[in-house]
Amino acid sequence: MSRMLHQYVRQFGQKLIHKRPLEPRQESERTAAHLNTLDLVAVGVGSTLGAGVYILTGELAKARAGPATVICFLVAALSCVMSSLCFAEFGARVPRSGTAYLYSYVTMGQLCAFITGWNLILSYVIATASVARAWSYIFDNLIGNHISQVLQESFSLNMPYFLAKYPDFFALGLVLLVTASSSSLASLREMCTTGSSRNRTTHWTHLDPLTPLGEEALNPQRSIPISIMITLFICFLAYFGVSAALTLMVPYYQIHRDSPFPQAFLHVGWDPARYVVAVGTLCALTSSFLGTMFTTPPVIRAMAEDRLLFWGLAQIHARTHTPITAIMSAGNLAGVMALLFEFRDLVDFVSIGTLSVYSLVAFSVLVLRYQRDQNLSKKDKTEMKPEVEGSPLDSVPEAGNSNILKSLWFSTSTTPTRKSGQIVYGCASLLVLLLVILSLILAQWPRRVFSGDPVLTTVAVLLLLLITGVTVIIWRQPQDPSPLYFKVPALPVLPLVSIFLNIYLMMQLTSGTWAQFGVWNVIGFLIYFGYGIRHSLAGNNHQ
Repeated sequence: MSRMLHQYVRQFGQKLIHKRPLEPRQESERTAAHLNTLDLVAVGVGSTLGAGVYILTGELAKARAGPATVICFLVAALSCVMSSLCFAEFGARVPRSGTAYLYSYVTMGQLCAFITGWNLILSYVIATASVARAWSYIFDNLIGNHISQVLQESFSLNMPYFLAKYPDFFALGLVLLVTASSSSLASLREMCTTGSSRNRTTHWTHLDPLTPLGEEALNPQRSIPISIMITLFICFLAYFGVSAALTLMVPYYQIHRDSPFPQAFLHVGWDPARYVVAVGTLCALTSSFLGTMFTTPPVIRAMAEDRLLFWGLAQIHARTHTPITAIMSAGNLAGVMALLFEFRDLVDFVSIGTLSVYSLVAFSVLVLRYQRDQNLSKKDKTEMKPEVEGSPLDSVPEAGNSNILKSLWFSTSTTPTRKSGQIVYGCASLLVLLLVILSLILAQWPRRVFSGDPVLTTVAVLLLLLITGVTVIIWRQPQDPSPLYFKVPALPVLPLVSIFLNIYLMMQLTSGTWAQFGVWNVIGFLIYFGYGIRHSLAGNNHQ
């Protein structure tokens, strides 16, 4: 009986860490390299600046940081730089266009891929809802706040305390309208894609806005890291300049939360400029609206095709050849969120989802650099066979347990082994736990820690010493020498600092945001353990 139970637990664990095979691509699927660094920067800036620069700056300055908003954006920029560098190496390990979900599935396994994909869906859906709320706020302010007044008089008394003051049916209508239009645009895009693929012309080129630009870059080793840095620098300057101008025009305690810039121009007596700024903001938000709406369905469809989500979500419409079910599901979910939640709550919600994905990616990069033969580029032309037995979770060591302590400091090999991979995996997991505890202490009791509280200061110092020691153990292990077009510098320090910053920022969020995030992930785990793990294509093929 115990033997059967042990076998069942082993098979169950192997499914959790089973990696998806990387199917070989057809020649028609290969993209031509034609994007230089400037092109990558243009795409990056266009897809990064959204509702945050128009609404979030006012919300942050009025309610939380005041003139120190510029410093907040500097910290956020540093976090984004390190996370983006980790994303660059993560994508470099998989020679295929895709999302962090696909990269996680191919390199880390099924459970990590589901968590990454599920929280990507959260981030994209809430981003769409937050843009809808922002659009509603700006338009309502432009016409004299008539929409909010009517909705407050009709529904405000019936709303629970943890939801918005009133249901924003106007924002819901915007999401549904964009959802319907996005299905039409997706159909048009499919026709253009199909037509261009069947015509062997070299005079036109096609760029899919939903795929990463690693394969389309002319010199990815150089252009991708440089474009990331330039893009983030430009976006930081935009946020820095906007927040500085806003807090200089209006005292931070008088900033209008829902429509900061039009009201700021009204405050300084430039009433005509108020309408110009409002119209310009609506145009920019409309572009951002369409962009965020297009990002969610591909992730839902990819997870449904792998059977980690319900198969019906991957269905393609027979006439339009678009993933209509995924589009409608994403649109309806975003519409409900825009209807029921305030903009500031949506921003916190999307922040915690995005930061969790950033942390997972940084952890994955840290672990993968110390595993055996993780460069998949040379396997692009042949189907990659699953290697569950080589997983860092495998319990069979290469040598006796008596040598483990010695292996922590003095590795016997110059290339990664199964034992060294296990050591790094265990140490990285321990580091995440220690960083969570340290971030919680620093976020909840910062003054007591830095004022010399005998208990908290001692605990923080001990945690720092443990973190330093475990980091040195990881540093002593051999790294995978396989060439990649980009590698994160200063490993293992940079991914660990990225994880710490992300976790620390997550600890700054409210308990309500954590409760919502917990509910979202509980729903996800119910879907995964109730449906995904039993129906997943990769796991079933392996069995």
